Amino acid sequence: MKPKKRKEKGDPGNAEGFLGPWAGYEGETVKTTPVTATEEELAEALNNSTDLPKLVEEEDDGNEKTIFHGKSTTDYLGRTYMHVPTDLDVDLLAEPGIKEAYIPKRCIHTYTGHTKGVNAIRLIPNSAHMFLSASMDSKVKLWDVYHDRRCLRTFIGHTKGVRDICFSNDGKRFLTASLDKWIKLWDTETGQCISRFTTKRIPYCVTFNPDEDKQNIFLTGCQDKKIYQFDVTTGEITQEYDQHLGPVNTITFVDDNRRFISTSDDKTLRAWEFDIPVVIKYVAEPSMHSLPAVTMHPDKKWLACQSLDNQIVVYSAKDRFRQHRSKGFRGHLIAGYACKPGFSPDGRFVMSGDSAGMLWFWDWKTCKVLRKYKAHDGVLIGCEWHPHETSKVLTCSWDGTIKLHD
Repeated sequence: MKPKKRKEKGDPGNAEGFLGPWAGYEGETVKTTPVTATEEELAEALNNSTDLPKLVEEEDDGNEKTIFHGKSTTDYLGRTYMHVPTDLDVDLLAEPGIKEAYIPKRCIHTYTGHTKGVNAIRLIPNSAHMFLSASMDSKVKLWDVYHDRRCLRTFIGHTKGVRDICFSNDGKRFLTASLDKWIKLWDTETGQCISRFTTKRIPYCVTFNPDEDKQNIFLTGCQDKKIYQFDVTTGEITQEYDQHLGPVNTITFVDDNRRFISTSDDKTLRAWEFDIPVVIKYVAEPSMHSLPAVTMHPDKKWLACQSLDNQIVVYSAKDRFRQHRSKGFRGHLIAGYACKPGFSPDGRFVMSGDSAGMLWFWDWKTCKVLRKYKAHDGVLIGCEWHPHETSKVLTCSWDGTIKLHD
């Protein structure tokens, strides 16, 4: 039997006549029936297409509102409710860190009002007589630390949970970053939304530049692996830092605010010069885990990073950005949760929550566990040490409560 002869492959330069490796054999006939849909089938397919989910751009209708929960915004002397109280036996305008800190023993007050988990709390700068809380119920609330310890104002303007909040240096304005992809700038006293920004990506963290002359600039780390730099006055993106290989979790300013350090789901830590989108230091080791929460030590020399292998690791905040190998704080279980570490104002103690709602305290020098106790029913995600009353600690949890410990 004669072997069949293949057809010519044809000229590759001729797109119409080129058969290449698909050339058949001489003498064979290939039947092809064109597949075409009838008009009835096309009409039925078009009718069914309405069931498909449509990609809708997230629009912000700008209907922000605020609710003031007090009787009056001013007192009998004409001072606003934001006024720093002077009738206390503690000087709220003193330099933080001059008093010796003590570890709290128990919860003395529970703040309730959020209907879902609380993601973050931030004390108002300098005086710390009030604090903000951001929750998955899409609301942000301003609370009083002293007197009645009640909710003073609720800020409503997001459609999904609020992921992060950040005060300006004077505490008169703050930013909120939400899972609805919007970042909003609010007036703390009046509750008005001053401006809104979006990158069309979910912002995971937001922070003002701490320099007094750069309070119009903020950075946000987003889901699309980029860090965006916004100018509040123009609303424009003035810089993009695009090097990470995963969503950006934290941004921390170091070295007199000339540089900042970012951490990401890509298990790296990167240092940048402010306003220059080039990495100056790249920290990545095979043994490293993701660092979803970072806090600066009060002396500005060290960074405490919550690592997802159930420990707090310490990195230098100066030129080298090296890990301090002999410092590590262990014992708590935080696998998968971005529990933010905290420091006492004098820098002697480290604290953190964990996935079981426990509050842990370690000695900064020896790394030994000093105290731990059950503080919440859900994940204890954030903690803040009061800078003036140095035995008081605020904690927030996914059980929807905020607690004051002493």
